Amino acid sequence: MKNSGIKKRPGCSWVRGKKGTASFFVGDRSHSLSPQIYVLLERLIDRIKSMGYVPETDFALHDVDDEEKNNLLVEHSEKLTLAYGLITTSPGTPIRITKNLRVCGDCHSAFTYISKIVDHEIIVRDPSRFHHFMNGSCSCGGYW
Repeated sequence: MKNSGIKKRPGCSWVRGKKGTASFFVGDRSHSLSPQIYVLLERLIDRIKSMGYVPETDFALHDVDDEEKNNLLVEHSEKLTLAYGLITTSPGTPIRITKNLRVCGDCHSAFTYISKIVDHEIIVRDPSRFHHFMNGSCSCGGYW
């Protein structure tokens, strides 16, 4: 790909909150709320792991050990966007996330668990379909 001059599009997700629209790339720490976003994500991941969530490290496409793969999965743009939405919207308000690439299986699984513990409907639009997460299930029936 490098020799041909072809570049892969980076994953990007965006959401509208009380403070306007925010967009995130994987591992993004440029937002002013990044410290709060990462703290919230850590808490959410710990909580859903106690409910049975197991990170799907096959979706971390780097040649690193499993612990580092788990860290990379937390930094996916859709998870950062969800945390921003949770921080900046009132309980009960739907969180509408748009993603330029297909949502990964790990994020889909995590959002399914997270939808059990937050007072929000989570709607993710990727290039293929809409996913409506609510009360521990997704409108796609697991066909992400």
